[in-house]
Amino acid sequence: MVRLHQICHNEIHATLTEGELARSYATVEALRAHPRLAKFIAWVAQRPPGFQSKTPGARRKR
Repeated sequence: MVRLHQICHNEIHATLTEGELARSYATVEALRAHPRLAKFIAWVAQRPPGFQSKTPGARRKR
């Protein structure tokens, strides 16, 4: 099991459906390779420890 910060968890679910997570993004490596999540990871890495932010509403492209 991998523990995630809440904002990372929220961004994953704002980006991917449950089906996409199960089929194609079941590993940390696969999640890091997703273009939008890679951009988010780079952005959040520049924030101070304990940073909290609200994820805007549903942003998934279907």
